[in-house]
Amino acid sequence: MTLSRFAMTSPSDRRAHVIGLGLIGASVALALKNAHWCVTGFDTDSVVLAEALEAEVIEDSRAHDQNDLVVIATPASSVAAIANEYLRGHPRSSLLVTDVAGVKGAIVRAVADPRFLGGHPMAGSELRGLAGARSDLFQGCTWVLTPTASTTTETYGRLHGILRELGANVVAVAADDHDRLVAVASHVPHLLAGALMNEASRVAEQDAVLLQLAAGGFRDMTRVAAGDPNIWPDILFENRDAVVQALAALEDRVARLRDVVEQGRREELTASLRDAAHARRQLPGRALNTEQLTYLRVGVSDQPGVLAAVTTKASELLVNIYDIEIAHGIEGTGGTLLLAIDEAQVTLFALALRNSGFTVGIES
Repeated sequence: MTLSRFAMTSPSDRRAHVIGLGLIGASVALALKNAHWCVTGFDTDSVVLAEALEAEVIEDSRAHDQNDLVVIATPASSVAAIANEYLRGHPRSSLLVTDVAGVKGAIVRAVADPRFLGGHPMAGSELRGLAGARSDLFQGCTWVLTPTASTTTETYGRLHGILRELGANVVAVAADDHDRLVAVASHVPHLLAGALMNEASRVAEQDAVLLQLAAGGFRDMTRVAAGDPNIWPDILFENRDAVVQALAALEDRVARLRDVVEQGRREELTASLRDAAHARRQLPGRALNTEQLTYLRVGVSDQPGVLAAVTTKASELLVNIYDIEIAHGIEGTGGTLLLAIDEAQVTLFALALRNSGFTVGIES
């Protein structure tokens, strides 16, 4: 469905460079190679770089002069500096640079070049580094993109098309909203898994049988604690405000539960657990039920800020955009955004977009 000029490029002509060859970076490289890209890469660890070359994860450690795509898969604190340096040294207008960091706000504010579009694949593994890399890691995963006021529909469409080739479901979210949401959905859960595992380990020092009692529920809750601990301080400190706020809210909730249990308030406890069970059942599965989605066609100009205006309006209304595709006009002066929306939210969002000056159609 994506009709950008980039998507029409011959696969054999497409060149990508991946900076950082850990689990995610190496998996990106493998996935791009599977999609018939010519992929080079670099890592500051010479051992990792040598292993990537030997395993043919990348074809060369030297970047091509005419790269179409650069993916920065380094710690979040270094992404902005690397992106700015690369963009300054490569002025070609068709270059597209993205990243995979788990924190977005500070990065997109520090990289003003419209050729940069921040991203975050919601994928991972308990396996660490290059050894855990898989070409299919992103199949069915959610890959967040964070367009800004400088992002054009052309830039978004190019990266969207690439990520769809890798099997990802692409979601557009404002950068600060992304950071607030992943604090609750990813960052704090990792801290809690670690805390629970550490507490169980402490108790097991006196009562070793505890670990034999750790059944499915405990293992499910602590699974992510087995991940690479070295990547998390960087992520958590970069997103400290949102993480601290989420932890404080959770502390209040746990304190209330402690009081409920201590005081034997059965009905309140049952209601809390019932609400949690209901909320858990509402979590979307890996595959979207297309029968529950409706598509909006939004006419747009190919100008910076259009995508940011649409995604910001969605965030304000708590509307989930499950996918965005872009069809360019014949004359190249504009086009149409095709937005996949929960059918229950279509009327609200369509009205809001029309009130904001957009031309909106609803596909039946």
